[in-house]
Amino acid sequence: MNCAIYTRVSTDTQAEKEFSSCEAQEEKIRAFIKSQNNWEVFKVYSDPGYTGANLNRSALQELLEDIRQGKINIVLVYKIDRLTRSPKDFYYLIEIFEKYKVDFVSITERFDTSTPAGRLLRNITLTFAQFERELANEKTKDKMLERAEKGLWNGGIPPFGYRAVNKKLIPDERESEIVRLIFETYVETGSIAEVYNTLKERNILNRHGKIFTKSSIKNILSNPVYIGKLKYAGKIYNGLHQPIISELLFNGAQELHKKKIRKMKLFRNYLFAGLITCEECGSKMTPTYTNKKAKRGRKRYFYYRCTSTIKRDWQVCTIRQV
Repeated sequence: MNCAIYTRVSTDTQAEKEFSSCEAQEEKIRAFIKSQNNWEVFKVYSDPGYTGANLNRSALQELLEDIRQGKINIVLVYKIDRLTRSPKDFYYLIEIFEKYKVDFVSITERFDTSTPAGRLLRNITLTFAQFERELANEKTKDKMLERAEKGLWNGGIPPFGYRAVNKKLIPDERESEIVRLIFETYVETGSIAEVYNTLKERNILNRHGKIFTKSSIKNILSNPVYIGKLKYAGKIYNGLHQPIISELLFNGAQELHKKKIRKMKLFRNYLFAGLITCEECGSKMTPTYTNKKAKRGRKRYFYYRCTSTIKRDWQVCTIRQV
């Protein structure tokens, strides 16, 4: 069994003390290894003068890399706090040991995952680690819900049209004008494609200096943030930020979109829906239809269309529809 000895002391002064030095820890661990059957020292990893509050230690990182490469069977320390003083980091390290089937032994605290009792303790430790993570997630969700109920933005990349200033959404003058243009053009024309063409013709770019995609335009048109509201966990809350457009304009866009969806509903099963991709660009092919004049009124034709031409531009792919 390849054994890795890990030693650490916090300061250079402490490193020089006879009974707490890395050398003293190593000596006691070697004696423990010698008392076991078929255990051999593979390598000593020593971090003198490093804090145990984080994992930014050269020897520890080298140890973890050797573990990932399958070179080590057992990691031994004098005390658990030599490995880390952080419960969170300890859980993280134990999970790495578990993943690569490496046992962990603290020779002074009877924490030995090579034994049934030690493995039980390890499993209890990991269970508590999972519990703490889930508890932390619940606290985060509760905090975010509380902020949403107060009308406060929960952070992240601010939606187009706004800037983040001191954790608050503030309208951006240039982007706000573009948002208004998008809504007004859509309500006037009833077409996302027309909005896209208008922006492209006027060379109006997004905040990254790129052409707006049809999907990004669609996201803007459906985001209630522009009427001073916030969406969190599927619910809408009144925000404290300044609206960019009127509710009348926003609601008009939503009603128009609903009408288009009802009109475009296809009461038909598509055999290859979700199964075929575009040969040229690799995008998915989506079922759609078009109506054309016929001798007896209008006739509906069904086909599959490359989604890249829907999301970006009609010219981006030569295989537009089949």
